[in-house]
Amino acid sequence: MKPVVAAFVLFAGQATVFASAEAQRVQPIAVRIDATARSAPVTPYEYGMFIEPIGGLVARTLWAEMLDDRKFYYPIGPAASDAPPPVNAEGRPGVVYRKWRPIGGDAAVTMDTQHPYVGTQSARIAVSPDHVTGIAQSGIEVVRGRRYVGKLQLSGEPGVAVTVALVWGERPQDRQVVPLPTPGADWSEASFAFTPTAAASDARLEITGTGPSTGTAAFRVGVVSLMPADNVNGWRADTTAIAKSLNSGFWRLPGGNFLSDWDWHEAIGPRDARPPMFDHAWSAMQPNDLGMDEWMDLTRILGVEPYVTVNAGLGDANSAAEEVEYLNGAATSEWGAKRAANGHPAPYRVKWWNIGNEPFGWWQIGKTSLDYFMIKHNEFAKAMRAKDPSITLIASGAMPDQLHPKGVQQNSSIESIQAKFGTEEDWTGGFFAKAWGNFDGITEHWYDRAEKRPGAPAADELIEFVRSPSNHVRMEAEEWAIYETKFPKIRAAKTFLSIDEYAYMAGPPTLKSSLAYAMVFQEMLRHTDFLTMSAFTTGVSTMDISPSAATLNATGTVFKLYGEHFGAGTVPLKVDGDVPQPEPKYPVGHAHPKVRAGSPTYPLDVIAGLSPDGTKLRLAVVNATFQPQHLNLALSGMRLRGSGRRWVMTGRTVEAANTIASPSGVTIVESKVAGTRTVMVPAISAAIYELPIAAAH
Repeated sequence: MKPVVAAFVLFAGQATVFASAEAQRVQPIAVRIDATARSAPVTPYEYGMFIEPIGGLVARTLWAEMLDDRKFYYPIGPAASDAPPPVNAEGRPGVVYRKWRPIGGDAAVTMDTQHPYVGTQSARIAVSPDHVTGIAQSGIEVVRGRRYVGKLQLSGEPGVAVTVALVWGERPQDRQVVPLPTPGADWSEASFAFTPTAAASDARLEITGTGPSTGTAAFRVGVVSLMPADNVNGWRADTTAIAKSLNSGFWRLPGGNFLSDWDWHEAIGPRDARPPMFDHAWSAMQPNDLGMDEWMDLTRILGVEPYVTVNAGLGDANSAAEEVEYLNGAATSEWGAKRAANGHPAPYRVKWWNIGNEPFGWWQIGKTSLDYFMIKHNEFAKAMRAKDPSITLIASGAMPDQLHPKGVQQNSSIESIQAKFGTEEDWTGGFFAKAWGNFDGITEHWYDRAEKRPGAPAADELIEFVRSPSNHVRMEAEEWAIYETKFPKIRAAKTFLSIDEYAYMAGPPTLKSSLAYAMVFQEMLRHTDFLTMSAFTTGVSTMDISPSAATLNATGTVFKLYGEHFGAGTVPLKVDGDVPQPEPKYPVGHAHPKVRAGSPTYPLDVIAGLSPDGTKLRLAVVNATFQPQHLNLALSGMRLRGSGRRWVMTGRTVEAANTIASPSGVTIVESKVAGTRTVMVPAISAAIYELPIAAAH
């Protein structure tokens, strides 16, 4: 049947598009869309997020706590006494936090290890009648007129007077002082609040005391907290509101390398009573303020589903089963009762569960062999499903292109990895062969790094930069096709793939990197029959964040574009063309898969889909060139009617960015477009069109 042709011409200039972007001259590009060749609808989980508490990452973005080391994991002393944290397994330096410092002499402050409030030590401050002593933490950012609330655990000896002060300048009036109740021998909580009259980036919290007129005395501080008063159950109001606007579908949390030596049991119950721990994966202290109840609360604030990864590094199957029962069990069950006692009587009903984080990696705590982990995974699955048979289990896989010995870098092709299938460098295949029936889906993680191309023409450099990360998705799709051949049961069982960690290491977020993420989305949306979930690292990487402000950055803008206009329920359609994507140009010695992601419409990348109600055609186009471009669009099985809408994400240059100081460098502009023969695709843009189609007769 001859296709019904609707000539959309997306104007661009003149001449011909050649395989080299350097020589780009522009002529219309043919695009054929077949409305009868449909893939599975886009799920609500295609634009998900992943986050883990790497050092202060969460505490300084989503969590509202303004103080570091609020439970006194580190001893208090002068800066000269600080010891650097050790490097982690990958040789990365540990995380350095702001420290508490003595006031009134170093000797006045000691660490009480005999009767600490929480953890192994609390601060003990010796006082005198005529000399103020105490502790302080600097480097706190405050906003003029904003209210801040705090609390601390305090005990002391008779005659001690304690105050807490917020100091934002050098003048006497640049501080607020709050006297605290007279401390007793037992620990008690004292609250305080401040409203600074000026902004400061290096404000200081001071806790000081004086003693009785005779004898010696001391007071102790067990734990301290300071938050903006508008926090939402401990979460920041501004950053969580921005994250909610992205409609991510789900957040994978907590997860990552941190998880493999974290015991979730120690992070439930009253936050102040949870001992701090040392995260050896990132060589960082964690106060354990973020436990499963806090993570679940965050997902409710964001309006997303939680996706929980259990510790299969140093953790065991029994611990994972108890975690399932804590989150999903009835209040009458053993761990469900503990959840109820912690103030959450109703089960959270978490559907998505992942066993382990990258257990194949040499960098991972608890790293083990493929054969041993298959035994471990199967035991975890059995124990977890015994607690809740309804959960969806996702195995921690890795395909051959991602696995190689430490220090080896390679540009994998489908041909070069053939010998790896069925070996120790094929964990995904290992699950299919040795753990079948004990998972519903399987994960893949990838990270790409932008490469410098000295001397490359700007046009070539741009398009190579933008195409690079999407090749990871295409590589996994081609490997998945191999698995379906080797294990036909995959398709029958509707086993799915979840890319639940990915990111492009390309410097600060700009329009340039946003175009690359647009191509990543489009490549994922070509494979919705099996690739049903993805989670971007780290979730908060969608924002520019300071301690007192936040805005959606360029990366967040591309998530907003696709999440709102090519989101859940959209039915992808087959797209064809006459200009195949050329083979990418790779620097030697860097790990980039040698495949050709994208539609055969070079230099553009095009996807198409039907709206959930079937009344509109959605067309998404990435134009990573410096010229406007246009398409000749041929439609089979549908015809257009009337005018439609267009949303264009672009900026003045490819280096345009959104920051707190300048939030409008990369924008999404909506406009009306004619549903006739001409629709423009601007230069350096990602554009989504929604065009009405005529009802079938």
